[in-house]
Amino acid sequence: MRTAPYFFDTFPKTRRPDYPRFKGDGRATLVIVGGGLTGCASALAGAASGVRVVLLEADRIGRGMTAGSVGLLRQSFDASFQETATRHGLRTARHLWEAMRRASLDFAAALRRFGIRADLSDQDLLYFTRNGPAAERRLKREYQARRDAGLDLTWLNKAALRRESAVDADGAVRTDGMALDPYRACIGLAAAAEARGAAIHEGTRVRRIRFGRKSAQVICESGSLTADTVLVATGSPADFLAALRRHFTSSEVYAVVTEQMPAAVRRETGRRAAALRDTQTPPHVLRWMREDRVLFAGADQPPVASRLHDKAVAQRAMQLMYELSTLYPAISGLQPAWAWSVAQSESADALPIIGPHRNFPHHFFSLGHGRHGAGVAWLTARVLLRHVTGDPARGDELFGFARIL
Repeated sequence: MRTAPYFFDTFPKTRRPDYPRFKGDGRATLVIVGGGLTGCASALAGAASGVRVVLLEADRIGRGMTAGSVGLLRQSFDASFQETATRHGLRTARHLWEAMRRASLDFAAALRRFGIRADLSDQDLLYFTRNGPAAERRLKREYQARRDAGLDLTWLNKAALRRESAVDADGAVRTDGMALDPYRACIGLAAAAEARGAAIHEGTRVRRIRFGRKSAQVICESGSLTADTVLVATGSPADFLAALRRHFTSSEVYAVVTEQMPAAVRRETGRRAAALRDTQTPPHVLRWMREDRVLFAGADQPPVASRLHDKAVAQRAMQLMYELSTLYPAISGLQPAWAWSVAQSESADALPIIGPHRNFPHHFFSLGHGRHGAGVAWLTARVLLRHVTGDPARGDELFGFARIL
């Protein structure tokens, strides 16, 4: 069993990009901290619009949360629409969900337009429950709330779900979506951004960000940059933003990719055309992979010390394989070929935070991505570009901190 993210580990080492470390002093219109999918998508959007962009990544482009994700391009948030409408109002909930749908569709179109090969394919999501009548009623209420708001989704009863997925459960909500290789998408976006004038730097850790009346200063280990706007696209608050951590809950999410399924097992796993997400707490997400493999994620727990990381990955891998076998008994006996963990951060209302903060001038944040999928990257890029060019759209403020403060 290899203890590295599948999408990174299976990409040829000779083709992984190598960007220089930032040194010296400089100036840019937009400095991006974080070289994952969100940072690279924002760099491309900015550079393609003529904005002078510098991107700083502490490790390797796409190596962290991006490579460790399940690679789903969802057209809805992984959160309760009903609870969001209760908390923030129906109009706000509808705007958030519709914006996410448009961003996901536009992201897929952008990948094609820029010629980025990311193994993009259709893979809808079945949000199912098998936790008893009460859970089924809650899921039906969620389905009805979205239908009443005009969102596009379908209800599958027990028989239809069984035909679709070969899973014995009480029912499911089907939403549109796609799957992709998040690491290939990320490095493709970085290459396209660089080709349009963005400067990309790896191995450049940001120590702190100072701000004044007119600009911000990004201080690195080997230099500094002055910027009109700094995008912090680290998924969770970085060390130099400890004051923001109270707004988020951190966890470690684990994932496995199985060995190849033999023909006898494949016959017991249904059509394998849609990804699966259950209603358990914490939830599990299943994605069908090429070469007849299964990616299964979940088993969340609070972050563990680095010295315990390998032991935790091994333990959680076995737990996930057992839980997978309760969905598909035929898979029992299959071994995990890859296992890894990825840090995850969730906001107070379980939705991503995209926007400025009143206490941090010249900052723009993209945090708390959770399980919402790759569409958050392009959503951030769109809202950020409007912010940088001084032409925000109505409703952009709903994605920011004002929603939870």
